[in-house]
Amino acid sequence: MKINVSGHHCEISESVKEDINQKFSKIASHFPTLIAIDIIVTKEHGEFSAEVSTKYEGTSIAVKGKGGVMYPAISQAGKKLDAALKHRKGQIKGDLHEKPTVTTPEIAHEIIQGMDLT
Repeated sequence: MKINVSGHHCEISESVKEDINQKFSKIASHFPTLIAIDIIVTKEHGEFSAEVSTKYEGTSIAVKGKGGVMYPAISQAGKKLDAALKHRKGQIKGDLHEKPTVTTPEIAHEIIQGMDLT
């Protein structure tokens, strides 16, 4: 999985990139179909925000974490992304377990229900 990191009004050092790769590689191991994650770290008015966006199974997922310090903001965004991906995975799995539709004509179905088969 490719992790794209960029900074807006702040510098992204190598230690920050390593921390981000460590946190988001755990998410990649849980969701192997992820191809890329885009992370934008922004500093505005003394507050850091980390915006994370990705595509999972045909759906765009974007989350945002905020904090006074950069690392907790990134961590919060990672937790939100993990929760959003789990929610989407549950939706996909839920669709597989839908009840089948009746393919027999309605009249034949009613006749069979009315029969005494004992």
